[in-house]
Order: sequence, then C-alpha cells, then structure tokens
Amino acid sequence: MRHARTAVSSLSSPILKTPSIHLGNILLIASLTKTLSESGTRNLDPNSIPLSESLVLQILRKNSLEPSKKLDFFNWCRSFKPNFEHSAVTYSHIFRTLCRSGFVDEVPSLLLSMKEDGVLVDSETFKLLLDAFIRSGKFDTALEILDYMEELGAALNHSVYDSVLVALVKKDRVGLALSIFFKLLEACNGDDNGDSVVCSFPGSVAINQLLVALRKADMRVEFKQVFDKLRVKREFELDTCGYNICIHSFGCWGDLGVSLILFKEMKQKEKSFSGSFGPDLCTYNSLIHALCLVGKVKDALVVWEELKVSGHEPDAFTYRILIQGCSKSYRMDDAMRILSEMQYNGFAPGTVVYNSLLNGLFKARKVMEACQLFEKMVQDGVRASCWTYNILIDGLFKNGRAEAAYTLFCDLKKKGQFVDGVAYSIVVFQLCREGQLEEALRLVEEMEARGFVVDLVTITSLLIGFHKHGRWDWTERLMKHIRDGNLVPHVLKWKANMEALMKNPPKTRKDYTPLFPVKGDFRDIMTLIGSTGQSMGTNVDSEDSGEKDHEMSPIETDQWSSSPYMDQLANQVRSSEHSSQLFSVIRGQRVQEKGIDSFDVGMVNTFLSIFLAKGKLSLACKLFEVFSDMGVDPVSYTYNSIMSSFVKKGYINEAWGVLNEMDEKVCPADIATYNLIIQGLGKMGRADIASSVLDKLMKQGGYLDIVMYNTLINALGKAGRLDEASKLFEQMRSSGINPDVITYNTLIEVQTKAGQLKDAYRFLKTMLDAGCSPNHVTDTILDNLGKEIEKLRLQKASILRTSSNGDDT
Repeated sequence: MRHARTAVSSLSSPILKTPSIHLGNILLIASLTKTLSESGTRNLDPNSIPLSESLVLQILRKNSLEPSKKLDFFNWCRSFKPNFEHSAVTYSHIFRTLCRSGFVDEVPSLLLSMKEDGVLVDSETFKLLLDAFIRSGKFDTALEILDYMEELGAALNHSVYDSVLVALVKKDRVGLALSIFFKLLEACNGDDNGDSVVCSFPGSVAINQLLVALRKADMRVEFKQVFDKLRVKREFELDTCGYNICIHSFGCWGDLGVSLILFKEMKQKEKSFSGSFGPDLCTYNSLIHALCLVGKVKDALVVWEELKVSGHEPDAFTYRILIQGCSKSYRMDDAMRILSEMQYNGFAPGTVVYNSLLNGLFKARKVMEACQLFEKMVQDGVRASCWTYNILIDGLFKNGRAEAAYTLFCDLKKKGQFVDGVAYSIVVFQLCREGQLEEALRLVEEMEARGFVVDLVTITSLLIGFHKHGRWDWTERLMKHIRDGNLVPHVLKWKANMEALMKNPPKTRKDYTPLFPVKGDFRDIMTLIGSTGQSMGTNVDSEDSGEKDHEMSPIETDQWSSSPYMDQLANQVRSSEHSSQLFSVIRGQRVQEKGIDSFDVGMVNTFLSIFLAKGKLSLACKLFEVFSDMGVDPVSYTYNSIMSSFVKKGYINEAWGVLNEMDEKVCPADIATYNLIIQGLGKMGRADIASSVLDKLMKQGGYLDIVMYNTLINALGKAGRLDEASKLFEQMRSSGINPDVITYNTLIEVQTKAGQLKDAYRFLKTMLDAGCSPNHVTDTILDNLGKEIEKLRLQKASILRTSSNGDDT
C-alpha cells in the first residue's frame, strides 16, 4: 500500500495541493463513496465527475466500500473510453482488491479488458493473481494466466514460475511441471536463445513441491534426474525441508545409502552454519523409516533410544513407524513394548497402528494375543476399518481357524458394513484351496452384485482352483458371473495366446542353451551374497565398522553429538552411488496389483503356479522362457516359484542358476528366497553353510519368519546337529513367534530318528501344553515314535534277561 501511494502521489496534479481544491476533492470522494454504497453506479452523473487516475485510485482505496461496488465503479469508468482509460496502476489496484476479497472469478474478464486497452501490469501483480487462483484451487485458470502473460511478452521472474510449478503440481500435471523446470535449468545454463524467460533458478518451495509430487507418483527416474541436476547447481542448496524430502524418498525406495549420505551433509552443514541446517525430528523419522524398510529394525530401535535423549522427543509418527517395522519383521515383543510406551507418553494409537500389530501377531501364530488386542482396540474406542476385519479374516484362515473366519465374514455381510472386495477375495482364495469351487463362484457373483470389482487376484485364484481340481472348463462360467466386460475376456485371450506361443515358441535362443546358466556351485552362495552386499554401496554391518570411506569425509567424532549411533551409520557408507536393495522385507506377491503394467507378469506367475502344482516343470520353464524373451520382466515371486520346484526335485545346480540370474537382474531377494536357499543347502547336507547364510541375512537386514525357522530346524536336524536345532527352537519362542504344528512335527521326527526318544517325548508334551493341535503328519510321526519306544523297551528287556541268565550261571 505504501508503494501504491507513492506512485499515485507522483501522478497527482499540483493543483490538488491548494487547500480549497484539496477540500473539494475530499468532499467529491466522500459523495461518490456514499452514492456507490447506497445505489451503485446508476445514480452517477459522468458530466459532473472529473474522472482521473487519482480519483479512481482514491475510490478503490476506500476500505468502507465493498469490493463489488469498487468493481462496478471500475467498469463504469471504463465505459467512457476514449475520454478516460485505465492505467496499469488502476488495473493493478483492482486486481489486488479482488484477490484479497476472494472475487477471483471476476479476474478473467478484467484480463480481457486489460488486453483490449493495451495495458500490461507488472510481474508482481501477475504473481499475486497466480497465488490467488492457486489458493482457491483454480489451477487451470492459473495456467491460463501464465499463457496470457507469455502472449503479452511480460517479463517473468523466478517467483512467477515458482507459482506456476506449484499450480501444475497441485493439478497433477507433474510432467508439464518437470518440463518447465528443465527449461528453466537450460535458461540458467545459457542454452536459451533469448525469449521472455528471465535466467533465474526456481525457489526452494517450488522445487520441494516438485520433489514431493515425483515421490508420490513413484517417478523414481525423474526424481533422480532432478536430484542430480540440483546437486551440480552451485547457486542452489537444499534447505532442511528439501533434505527431509530426499531422505524420505530414497529411503522409501530402499536406497538407504543416499539417505545416510544426505544426513551426513546435514550434520556437516549444521557445524558450518551454526545449526541452521541441522536434522530435525522429521529427519530422524525418515531415517528410522528407511532403516525399517530395508529390514534394519535393530538399528532403528537403537536410533529411537538415542532420539529420546537427544532433545527431539518422538511423536506419534515415530511410534507408528517403529511398530510397523517391528510387526513386519516378527519382533512382536518389541512392538508391544513400543505400544505401551506410546500410550504412556500420551499418544493414542490409531487404526493403522492396531492393524499393524494385529497383522504381526497373526503371522507370529499368536492368535489369542491378536484376538485380545482387537478387543482392547474396541474398548479403547478406536474405530476398526475394512482393513482391520480383512486382517482378522485372513489371519484366522492362515492359523487354522477357518470356521471362525468364515463366521466373522458372514456376520459382517449381514451387518452390511466393513466388507469390501478384498474380504471377498480372501474368502474366495480359501474356498478355492479347499476345493469348494461352487461356493467360490457364488461368492464372486454376490461380490459383483454388491458393486465390488472382481480384480485379477480373485480371478487368478479361481483359475488356479479350476485347474487344480480338474474343472478347467468352468472358465466359461466366469463370463456369466462377472459383468466386467474387460478383465475376464482379457484373461481368456491371454490364455489362448499363451497356449499358441507354447506350441510354436519364437526362436530367440540357441538350441541346447541352458535357461539358467550355472556359474560355480551352490556352495558358493556366501560369495554371491557377499559380492551383492558390496555392490550395494551401503554396508552398515557392524563387522565393517572399521572400514572408512575415503571418497567423502566422515562426520567428525563429536562427544556432544545428539546422535552418535546415527553418525556411525552414516560414516560407514562406502560411496555416494545409488544403491540397489539386496533384501526386500515385503514378500513377493503373485499379482503385483499395478494395473495393466503388471498384468503380464501376474498371469505368468499364475500359470507357473498351475503348471508347477501339476509337476509340469518343463512346461513351466518353457513358459518362463517364452515370456522373458518377449520382454516380460520376472519378479521375485517368479524366480522363487521356479527355484522352489528345482529344489524339491533335487536340481540344485539349476536353482543356483536362478539365483545368479536374480543377482544379474538386480531382483531383490525376499524371505521366501532365503527359505529356498536353506532348503537347498539342507538337501546337500550343508547345514553349516545354511547357518552362515542365516547370519549374513540377519546382518543385511533380514529377519526370520516361522517358515524360515522351520526350514532351518529341519536342515539342522537332518544333519544331526540336534543341539543347534533345539537352540533355534528356543530362539524362535523368545523372539515372539509361537511354533506351529510343522515346527513340533519336525523336532519330534528328527529327535526320534536320532534315537533321542526322551527329547522327542518332551517336544510332544510341549506341543500339547501350548495348545497346538496335532495333524495327520503328527499321527504318523507318533506311530514311528511308539515303534522306537517299543523297540527300546524290548532291547532293555533283552539286556535284563541276558544279565539275569548270566547271574544264574
């Protein structure tokens, strides 16, 4: 306002400085203001009003006058062209008035009027207009204003383009925002040949918004391009918010090394700039999240303990991240401890926290604890969601409580709430596994009638069930049950094309070329794991803590540092290269659920499951070969399926070839991959190497689930290492995982075969005391145990008889 008054005063006539004329001007302004307030412009007499820029500006500045009246007066004055024409100053002032009062819908018509008058306001006014439309959510109009500015040849500074970038990002037009960003970079690099763009770098706010949009859209390549270009720009430095965005983004994508390098930079700048760039709570939350995502939950817990005494108090997000990380890695005792501390510190856990805990408890075979936690959740007034009930239904099914799960599903349907397409898909999958195909089809029809989308997961579950139970002709019935005219025909067309390709596969490989070339031997597994770990670019194992990074100076040892352990992790990063993730905490899925982009690999995984279930390994390998040659990129589930059959049939070298290809294609291994590695080593009788693989897995961020424990106990038991198997059993229980019937069956069997009948009986008693119900396999093992006990009793009786006869003699 001060600048506007200065400009107007310079345009005012010197005659106004005369007291009598000045008084008359005041009276005229007061009269016009009163008339406009009472009756608008219809009672104004143009012949009695000496219109001038000074007069118009004084009317527009009147706070007592409504904005609509000011706009009417502005348009009334314009109607007297050419006797009076508005200037850039008056247009700028009416624009400011409209933007501040929320009348942005009137701006486009005024812009057309300004264009007709041949007037051009300054860039600050355009910036004000852009910001007003962005705040009101009218992003399209904001972009139209930008086009209008360029059409008029207005000088656009970086602040204007900052608003444009923000508008494009919020309009979900990230691609266009990205192209404008790169255009600005070219202009700053001197590549622009002289247009209206002023060479100035975008501001931090706009760049941060662009980075957030790229992260949300999962545009990893584009994010890295922007990040790399920012790194080479000396005139730009990331602020704390920018560092946090990059640390969080790279951490979510499994690139822990880059996140730690950026943390190291923040610590170094904190010392150079007296704390203005120091890490905040958001930084530590992002780093804890990154550590949990790559499986380094133990390190995350240490950082959390360190955080509590560093001056940065954990918030609700910190607790939620840690609970989710512990639940995914089966550290349920730690998860429950964090929950108790969270509530003690006054933070109320929400639905997401309870869902994570319920999911972890069910996976750890702690059914009673999960049910008790759900009751506590309801008592605490936390609203359960559809995901909550989906976790309950799925967990009950997987823990042998099928009747309870189906009853819960039916009760929810009767209530008409908390049932979605995922719940139907879970039940359909279970029914198909049990061979109840009629009931599964009925549920699919009901699912469609309720308006839920029958997705690819549900359809492929039905296809596997049809093929497993010899009802492949039932695929036509899907057309009657599912009204979605796109997905089912697409699936059937894909199947027909697949069968044609299998009969006449394209000749892309040389004859007799192995599908999975073998390099070395399965016993070289430690070399493969070690080399992959070195190629990660970020090794923060404790065994490597003595190695120093010579490319980048480490954080100087600071005895007053608020995060010494985090500093130690950052100092152990070996290079600034972007790293690949060796181990994925998330188990691979048969269907990726990424739309049409993952349709092919989802169908390949489905038919691999069908062929391998029928024992048709050669057909499965042919399917894999045909579609991998066609450019379909396999995922970890694909490799695990092939490798599982190789291991079961004893084709250990071929399984080793699959592992080598996973390494070459940088496909991260998951917990299922390591289960298969240990199974293969167990079949080779190399339980010693299996233990080494386990140790390496734990150091690289892996974890042990119940399948992994069972696999390793079986391998150790068959190798005669019964003490180690017993210790692993105790470790399993102490880690918070309840052994299942497979665990007890394995222990009883290996102890029986080794002649350790007392230990076998002890595990049987432990099993019954724990409430674990035996199955048909248990009955077979107990028959063998009874035979061994009877054999031992007869041997003892024979020894006693022989001894008695000797004494009589």
